[in-house]
Amino acid sequence: MLVSLSVFGQQGIKSTYFEMRTYTTHEGKRPDLIKRFQDHTLRLFEKHGIENVAYFLPTDEADQSLTFILGYPSEESRDDLWSKFANDPEWKVAQKASEANGPLVSKVDQVFMVWAPGLNDTPKPSPSGIFQIRTYHCLPGRIENIQARFRDHTRALFAKQGLKNYPYWLTVEKDGTQPKLVYLLGHSDQAEFDAAFKRFVADPEWLKARNASEVSGKIVEKVDAKYLKTLPFSPMK
Repeated sequence: MLVSLSVFGQQGIKSTYFEMRTYTTHEGKRPDLIKRFQDHTLRLFEKHGIENVAYFLPTDEADQSLTFILGYPSEESRDDLWSKFANDPEWKVAQKASEANGPLVSKVDQVFMVWAPGLNDTPKPSPSGIFQIRTYHCLPGRIENIQARFRDHTRALFAKQGLKNYPYWLTVEKDGTQPKLVYLLGHSDQAEFDAAFKRFVADPEWLKARNASEVSGKIVEKVDAKYLKTLPFSPMK
């Protein structure tokens, strides 16, 4: 029997609606942004009912971004809770003080998400040293097919190779287009991750499952993948 994460939540996550935000920082400003999150922002999110899910930095040192995932009780609550946070006098003071020598963030990217049904019934994994966030852009009408393949085969075959299954989400596309599948995989370090993933793609059991799932046509148009590491204050490890 599959367990609905809207009730229990992998990693103890209570939310049902999610926002992944990626901040691109001005040159030399990321340490100040990290300090602001650590000293003020996380606490003020929680004060206003916004759940801190995960905080990441890219492993690529040339990439000066910071990615984090927030949770909300519902889609309807998101704008109200965010407005309360943004208008909190304590936040405004902290923001102003942190930007005394100039703004910290040059660009904000947002992705809204909900739990992917039937893909989050695995046990909470032990902490990982490295993560990869993977986004699947499926061909038209094939989003259900990719979910079925992950549910019936892929997650177990990841685990077989030592890759750790973290939450799986579907994006909420504001223009009404087909959702994308977004998920996190973990391992001890990047070299071990790469070796495990190489074993996975060569596994005869995976090749058989993939080929069977694509009898009626290809499912995935492209995959975006990025290596991340958690910040010390990230609830997800």
